[in-house]
Amino acid sequence: MADTAIFDVDGTLVDTNYQHALAWYRAFRRYGITRPLWRIHRGIGMGGDQFVPKIGGEDVEERHGDALRDAWVEEFDAMIDEVSAFDATRELLEEVRRRGFRLVLASSGRKKHVEHFLGLFGGHDLADAWTTSEDAEHSKPAPDLVETALKKVEGASGVMVGDSTWDAVAAGKLGVPTLAVRTGGFSTEELQEAGAAHVFDSLAELRAGLDGTPLERPSA
Repeated sequence: MADTAIFDVDGTLVDTNYQHALAWYRAFRRYGITRPLWRIHRGIGMGGDQFVPKIGGEDVEERHGDALRDAWVEEFDAMIDEVSAFDATRELLEEVRRRGFRLVLASSGRKKHVEHFLGLFGGHDLADAWTTSEDAEHSKPAPDLVETALKKVEGASGVMVGDSTWDAVAAGKLGVPTLAVRTGGFSTEELQEAGAAHVFDSLAELRAGLDGTPLERPSA
């Protein structure tokens, strides 16, 4: 039986994936590099340390990696006020807490961004713990962040809730089941192939269907 619910933040609880994609597109363009937005979107959910070589290539990482990540921060900061929480975010988290699960909000994002996002749905007073890029040596699809999330609350067994294929891949490396929502723009088939046990169209649909998942009521 799981005792800890690990929620990805970006793209799962707050609507950020397309701002992230556009910020990366503009950051690459600063260095004369153009990558199609659809391909950039395929990488959203990875941490910046993994993203640049994945999308730009190892040569781009060697020449511009840190500068690109700094440029991405500047571009994203200009759009951050456009970000909002998804419908039913707080209601879902409150329901999971009522069911007795420890609640960790897991992000590999910059601390200032994570703090801003949690403020959009009152996450600070709901979560038992949360993570930022400072908490894990390697970002998704490495499993470090999922492992760190469990350790933060001394959890024995977790369930991952995420929106991207990278969430499912990272959790799967630790044998942690993933519940996926399509809020990040990934298809049901992509998420299932990455290892998601259940896929929902929205957070509201997930909340209504919790009893058929590892986050069901303890008595169910």
